Amino acid sequence: MHQVHIIGGGLAGTEAAWQLAQAGVKVRLSEMRGSGDMTPAHQTDGLAELVCSNSFRSDDADKNAVGLLHQEMRRLGSLIMAQAEPAKVPAGSALAVDRHIFSDGVTRALASHPNVEIVRERIDALPTEGMTIVATGPLTAPALAASIGQAAGIDHLAFFDAIAPVVHHDSIDMDKCWMANRWDKIGPGGGEGKDYINCPMNRDQYQAFVQGLLDGEKTDFKEWEKDTPYFEGCMPIEVMASRGPETLRHGPMKPMGLDDPRTGRWPYAVVQLRQDNASGTLWNMVGFQTKLKHGAQVELFRTIPGLEKAEFARLGGLHRNTFIQSPKLLDGTLRLKSAPHIRFAGQVTGCEGYVESAAIGLLAGRFAAAEILGRPLAPLPPETALGALLGHVTGNVETADYQPMNVNFGLFPPLQDVKKKQRKEAMTARARAALGAWLGELQPA
Repeated sequence: MHQVHIIGGGLAGTEAAWQLAQAGVKVRLSEMRGSGDMTPAHQTDGLAELVCSNSFRSDDADKNAVGLLHQEMRRLGSLIMAQAEPAKVPAGSALAVDRHIFSDGVTRALASHPNVEIVRERIDALPTEGMTIVATGPLTAPALAASIGQAAGIDHLAFFDAIAPVVHHDSIDMDKCWMANRWDKIGPGGGEGKDYINCPMNRDQYQAFVQGLLDGEKTDFKEWEKDTPYFEGCMPIEVMASRGPETLRHGPMKPMGLDDPRTGRWPYAVVQLRQDNASGTLWNMVGFQTKLKHGAQVELFRTIPGLEKAEFARLGGLHRNTFIQSPKLLDGTLRLKSAPHIRFAGQVTGCEGYVESAAIGLLAGRFAAAEILGRPLAPLPPETALGALLGHVTGNVETADYQPMNVNFGLFPPLQDVKKKQRKEAMTARARAALGAWLGELQPA
């Protein structure tokens, strides 16, 4: 008999399940994929499948908020961070993984845990009783989304999230491309600092490419999709191009810090590809989320130098994401104020990004375990990455403009009398000390 019912087997749901199970709590994990249902973006029934990028972003814990979040999650025994290690692929200072190795690892860990029962089933309504964590993510099924909207008492919000294409490595013409990291930076694992494939463009090629993005046939919007805002961190490339002809050169196609070995100079623009699987056979186009129709994608992307004969393992796509007005609806431990037996976790709460979703799942699991076991947790210090992210989700900002957010130092309490150049290092040092003190309070006397 389970003590907590988790709905959703993505990053947040699996992390919550792991935290509860490790605390000795029995969990029922319901995942609709594998029961005959599928979302518009998933391709497998594996738990914690990564549907957009394969990157957890920067792993630098000294100067980057998401890297600090990685570190804090590791200190709290995160399943997602643990399974990322054996699935790692080269990506400079970023933590990127082979999607299949990662998902398989998460699935095996939970399937073999004695406190976890994985059930392939679709849940169409919020349970009326029993402790529940809703972690259905941005692709919540329509019936359950309607049930959430009814329980919340407000209309749920939505934004678009676009998926980048993936290319077969052996179809890339490396005579026209070269391997390098921007500014020749070396990743945390060492190596030669050559983790990205760089496809150079001259001015004419770039301008023709931008025009092709603007002219290319796009996915038609349905009535319910009109006037839905994009999340800035996952903006379709053609939407960026519409903001001005030079926008992409200062965004995903910026050439700065990339010396073309054939000329010794920076190209006018660069398209970068990042390794997508452990064997290096698949590479994704960095920052190339798109809503171009598939035929238009193939035609246009094959005008990129080095990709003239590109074979695509996956083309870009577009799907609608759903999230709730969390600051208004949830309490400080992620419980729905109108139905406290229900917690929410992951992107449905309005956090953005793989790591952030897993982090909120981690906290939801720990909050639920503490409640069941009668061990109240001290409030998370807002100076930590986890506390700052939780503050964004459950803070006192009750506004119709509440939008998804990645973890960033702007969410942390400000530092006084610290020079700008030293601010990030000071914030990370403060965060480590605060988390250490918090963890110390949790130790038995």
